[in-house]
Parts: sequence; C-alpha cells; structure tokens
Amino acid sequence: MKSILTAILLFTTISIAQELDCTVTVNMDNIPISMRDRLSDFQGAVENYLNKTRFVGDSWEGPKITCSFDIFFTSSAGDVNYGAQVAVSSQRDIYNTSDKSLMIKINDNSWSFTYQNGQALYANQSTFDPLTSFLDFYANLIIGFDLDSYIELGGTEYFSKALNIANFGASSNFSNGWTLASGSYNRRRLVEELTNDSYRPFREGEFLYYYGIDVYDINKELGQKYIVKLINLINENNGKIDLTSVLMKTFFNAKSEEIISRLNDYPERYDVFRLLQRLDPGHSSKYAEAMNQ
Repeated sequence: MKSILTAILLFTTISIAQELDCTVTVNMDNIPISMRDRLSDFQGAVENYLNKTRFVGDSWEGPKITCSFDIFFTSSAGDVNYGAQVAVSSQRDIYNTSDKSLMIKINDNSWSFTYQNGQALYANQSTFDPLTSFLDFYANLIIGFDLDSYIELGGTEYFSKALNIANFGASSNFSNGWTLASGSYNRRRLVEELTNDSYRPFREGEFLYYYGIDVYDINKELGQKYIVKLINLINENNGKIDLTSVLMKTFFNAKSEEIISRLNDYPERYDVFRLLQRLDPGHSSKYAEAMNQ
C-alpha cells in the first residue's frame, strides 16, 4: 500500500496546479432570430475567457481540467439582456488509466446577464459582472472540486472565492440565483455548504474516495474499501450532514454511476447499495438494479 500511495502522491504533485480546458456550446433556439445575430461571437468569447483567464495564479503549472459549459438561451429583452440555463460539468484524470472521473454535473436554470456583440470580457474580482462573475464562480467551483480530490480540503481557497462572488451577486441588480432559494439546485446554497464546517467530514471523506478511485485499477480490493469508507462516513454523520442538501445531491448526481460500476462485484454490495438507497434516494432505482444484477 505504501508504494501505491507514493505513486499517487507523485501523480498529485504534477496534477494539482491546473487551469481549464473548456468546451462551450450555445443553443439560441428559444430567442428571436434578430437577437441571435447579436450573439454571433458569444460562444467564442466565453470559451476564450474560460480557457485563457488565470484562475489559479501564475506559479501553477500542470494538465488542464476538462470541463464544459452548455448554454441554452431562454429569454432576451431589449438589446443586451438575456436569460439562460447552463449545464456545467468537469472531469479529472484517474491515476494510471486513460479514464476520467466525472467531478460535477450541474444544471443551473437561473442565469441572467447582459452582453453586447464584440464585448471584451475581463476578469475583475473586486466588482460584480453578471456575465464574467458567473463564469468565475463556476471556474472556482471546478478548480475547488478538483483540488479536494487530490489534497484533503485542498479546494477551500477556491470555494471561498466562489462564496465571495455569490455575496457580490446577491446585492447586485442580477440577484436571481445568487440568493438562497428552495429547489433541487441553488448556486448560493451549494457554495455555502461547501464552506460550512458541518460538511467538513464529507469533504475529508471525499479525498479518501478519490484515493479509492485512483488505486482501484491497481488494487481493486483496496480501492473498493476506500470508496465504501466515504459511504459509511456519510451515514455516520447523518445528523450533521443534510442528505437533502444541494452538496449531497450534486455529489451523487455526478458519482452514482461511478460508485455502482466500482462496487458491482464488491462482496457486501447488497448491503452497500441498500444503504445508498437511503442516503441517495434520487438514484434509488439505479441501486436497486445493481443489487439484482
């Protein structure tokens, strides 16, 4: 085990300093054709911003984080005001394989912003811009989740940056989505949970989970052991961790299929999947199917 851990730590040292390799797609079917012409360069501007902005500091080097922003325009008003839904996802490499692990899969339905054709996009952490601050928020989330998987609580700095952006957004004229609201997803609630000490045990356990993912193809038994450690940790901290929280839903939305695939031949998989049905009722049917295979 010591040699395996050493190899993964070496892998970590060349991988934690990452920026984004982002693909942006845009769908404008729901807005008038006249407004689409004013967005002719929008996809390229956003993709260029996400891929060229330095979110992690000049001293960081390493492979970039694969991610995507799928933007669906839902409304337009005047010449420059838009509403959109955005699907954000990111992946990270799995040690010693060509596979990737899905880190986040988020559907954000409440983005409102302004944009003019040919507008230059600039990063500015001291002021709020409804377009670039939204992109900055998710860039920091992506980096934070990635770092948490390599270093225990390694993403804290970036989750704190995302929370600062949410605070700016909540007091702006574009506060929708930046204030606390009910529903299956709320970006403000997610980042507050990520920076709340109540969820610290989960984030610490998530680091162990990714050790299990990285070691799985080298030592399946050990990998499964660490994956199950996180599941048991969530169960043991049920009184502190809200199973209906945005953070827990976000984790299981990205991870339920990965967990099932890694534990499909686990000796005690029936008990583990039955526990997961209680911890993650949103994917209960998947776990039931896995128990019966």
